[in-house]
Amino acid sequence: MEIGVLGPVLVRGKPVVGARLRTLVILLALDAGREVSADRLVDGIWGERRAANSLQALISRLRRTGLTVEATRTGYRLVVAPEQVDAHRFAEHPEEHLHLWRGELDFPAAAEPEAVLLREKRLRAQRATLAGNVPELEALVTAHPLDEPLAALLIRALDDDGNRARALEVFDTVRRRLRGQLGVDPSPELSGLHRELLADRRGNLPVEVSSFIGDPGALDDLLRAHRLVTLTGPGGSGKTRLSVEAGARLPGEVWLVELASVRDPAELAPTILTILGLRVHGRPLDRLREALTGREMLLILDNCEHVIEAAAELAGVLLRAAPGLRMLATSREPLGITGERLFPVEPLALPDAGADPESAARAPAVRLLLERASGFELTEHNTPAVVRVCRALDGIPLAIELAAARLRTLPPAVLADRLADRFRLLTGGSRTALPRHRTLRAVVDWSWDLLSDAERRSWRRFAALPGGADVTTAEQVCAADPDLLGALVDKSLLNLGADGRYRMLETIREYGLERLAEAGEVASMRRSLLDHLTALAVEAEPHLRRAEQLEWLDRLSREQDNLHASAQDAITAGDRAGAVLLVAHLGWYFWLTGRRTEGTALCVAAIGLDGPADRAALAMVHAFAALNGVEGLLPFDEVKRYFLEARRLAEGREHRHPALRLLDPLATISTQPMAAGYGGAEALFDDQDPWLRAVSRMLIGQLRVNLGEAPEAAEADLRAGLDGFRLIGERWGIGFTLSSLADMAAARGDFGPALVWQREALTLLEEVGIREDLPQLAVKMAHQMWLDGSHEEAHRMLKRAREMAREVGLPEVMASVHHCHAVIALAEGRLDEAREHNVRAVHLIEHSTFAPQFRSMAHSTAALIEGAAGDLVSARREHRTAIRIAMDSQDSPVIAQVLAGIGDLALREGDPERAAFLLGAADAVRGSRDRTVEQAEVTRAGAHAALGDAGFDEAYRKGGGISVVDVIEVAGLEPLSSDLLDSGLGLGSLKESNSAAERPHRERTENDQEAGGPDQ
Repeated sequence: MEIGVLGPVLVRGKPVVGARLRTLVILLALDAGREVSADRLVDGIWGERRAANSLQALISRLRRTGLTVEATRTGYRLVVAPEQVDAHRFAEHPEEHLHLWRGELDFPAAAEPEAVLLREKRLRAQRATLAGNVPELEALVTAHPLDEPLAALLIRALDDDGNRARALEVFDTVRRRLRGQLGVDPSPELSGLHRELLADRRGNLPVEVSSFIGDPGALDDLLRAHRLVTLTGPGGSGKTRLSVEAGARLPGEVWLVELASVRDPAELAPTILTILGLRVHGRPLDRLREALTGREMLLILDNCEHVIEAAAELAGVLLRAAPGLRMLATSREPLGITGERLFPVEPLALPDAGADPESAARAPAVRLLLERASGFELTEHNTPAVVRVCRALDGIPLAIELAAARLRTLPPAVLADRLADRFRLLTGGSRTALPRHRTLRAVVDWSWDLLSDAERRSWRRFAALPGGADVTTAEQVCAADPDLLGALVDKSLLNLGADGRYRMLETIREYGLERLAEAGEVASMRRSLLDHLTALAVEAEPHLRRAEQLEWLDRLSREQDNLHASAQDAITAGDRAGAVLLVAHLGWYFWLTGRRTEGTALCVAAIGLDGPADRAALAMVHAFAALNGVEGLLPFDEVKRYFLEARRLAEGREHRHPALRLLDPLATISTQPMAAGYGGAEALFDDQDPWLRAVSRMLIGQLRVNLGEAPEAAEADLRAGLDGFRLIGERWGIGFTLSSLADMAAARGDFGPALVWQREALTLLEEVGIREDLPQLAVKMAHQMWLDGSHEEAHRMLKRAREMAREVGLPEVMASVHHCHAVIALAEGRLDEAREHNVRAVHLIEHSTFAPQFRSMAHSTAALIEGAAGDLVSARREHRTAIRIAMDSQDSPVIAQVLAGIGDLALREGDPERAAFLLGAADAVRGSRDRTVEQAEVTRAGAHAALGDAGFDEAYRKGGGISVVDVIEVAGLEPLSSDLLDSGLGLGSLKESNSAAERPHRERTENDQEAGGPDQ
């Protein structure tokens, strides 16, 4: 052989030194005797165009080995016969020349097609020549784990060697790999070989006509290590099918004994003898014990739960008598004997709620549905309904198979909608199945019939708790002591989670609710649960304003589903007193945890009921309806009405709860924006409740900012509030006060301290769990990071804010992220990107009643973008919209920011004096300069450069004499419109008060500030 390339490269038997020289030999040898272009050689060796003399130098080195290489018009030709190159000789007759392979190919990327072809020929040759060679086939299957023909060769070789157990194991390994990596089942040929192996073994395992969905690997290991394994799980969970799959993979005898039809425990031993084909004489148990002694087999006892004690006794006797016996039992509860190992059969894994067709199809629950629903295909249109079906049925295989049968006659969406009546709907299972497996009701009936009266009572009462329960709740509400709970867990009717809570699968729970109604216990159970949860809410509520806040938030969150269901049940039952009392003491919990939509809906529904209710509690419900609804969940008129009614109901009862003492300030601020002062919040500075003292200082500090008052006074109040919150360890108050202080620091240009405070605020609020507020806090941080010069960190934080907003799913929250994107992109000069993000923000909030400040700023940003793009007509139109909405918001910082934006327009129109004047007006309205308004700083620099120091200062001072009442005139964009006059915001009403303390004000919550986006 002149040249060898099937392994380390050789020329006349000697190794070739140098990677480039080896590549040259390979490329020339693969086309031995034919011209190879210089371009192919250069690309293959260097991967890029190189000087011709580089290739020529390499050719010269090759010629020194004694090979003849001729130069052609466009390349080179290796003068050697193809049969003198091992690759060519092998390619002609692969089976004859397998010995020529000396190792892995070292072909360059340019020759990868030839390498692939050679490897395929080698594999085919190996298949043809290695039949029966177990060691080499084992190595090949390891190297090619998805090659079914190779696996078949190995399986046959192992079987021929008498190692059928290993052959079955190889099949199972290949099957798992095919399903796990490719999502397919073995080919008909490989499956047929598997059936051949099973046909020769002793036993009576059925040959299944449908594929198995799941991974029994963990059960295999358990069966090999232990002599008694019991599969436990609720009815329909697939215990029988799993036992058959496990038995089919084990060597030796495997016998399946179905016990469902056995009613008399004394018939167990005779039944097994009959299955084994043994005559019954004498005492059946003695006869069975004698027959199994000395035999090695796996005995599967299926459906033991109704004869559990007899099955346990029989298993104990047989396992002691027959050392070669292994037993696999299926039961809804353990046998409970020494040496037993339990294997809970879990429901099939479910798809995520919003899964797309591709990811949904990978979920085992959906795979089972698709396989059992003949001719049904997953599409973009039907995937949401299919996912709902599988999730509603908890991934229980039998329930999914029954649902699949219904897909032949019902559209998926209709099936999903009607699963509330699942026990009537899911019928018509396989006619060959046991009667109790033909309908979903029959499956669960079987479990019910096996219970004691006490177990049935606990089941049906526990079903009233959709969120499950801990031991204490189960004892107090469900009359279930630890023994009963343990019995229901053993019978696969309850699951004990790692968090110590007991839960029911939804199908088991729905059945229990039916039985609860049959027993006439619905009303009493509703009352019992409501009383229990109300007591918990009343106990927890004051702790939510103290250092132990997180502990009690966690306790309430664990009961969240139960709390919501109980409140809703009381509302449905017309129990106004009960609903009001529970919802009143959950109002602050709803706020803290970001469940404000839910809280508002429950408050409004409870208020709307007829009947008596505790007056103080009713006042709290009105207050929390307004507080949770103020973010746009309710129209402002309704918010105002609920605050006023709360204040009326609370008269004379203010001492009973801190929320009632806070009503006067909140109601005044929210309903009388023109009133002077702070709604009486100062009166709370000396309140007996330290939380109220801190809240009142925080509230007034924020109001001072909104009213454009001196920042020193606002900061003093905020710091006093922060000290108060820190003293009692209340994280919500600390977090929001820190964020307000950070905003003030950033406005002064102190971005370092601002970001320290913002980070602490974000950490604290993440601990509390206010999901809706976190994205907007992250947005502010991102903008302040950018202003501080940390641009990369800012973009990372903005990405995090976007992910948070996506989880929250509220349009206003996502709008704030897009707006910050727009502001930063504008500052970085990426106008198209800025416009795209700002358009999204405007679209998301254009019709929202939440935070008009934010809508104003989004239009102001749009104006700045168009101004930067040179479209001053569009810029003027957007500024006009922004100033009108800003005036309606009655928020001084926002009005100021919009005025500063109009200054940008003035500068672009060639009027730097007016630009400076508007900047002065903006700072006067705000009460101070705000260095977070990036475009205002740009305008300031431009106007200053155009006017000089003296000219700028004079124009700026003129603007400093402007108050908020003159804003519309100062803006100079249009005459005051009739709709503004009608809203009561005309100059006549505004000019009645000119002092800073009398400027229009409306409490702006932290959410309002955050929703305002990055420019505040």
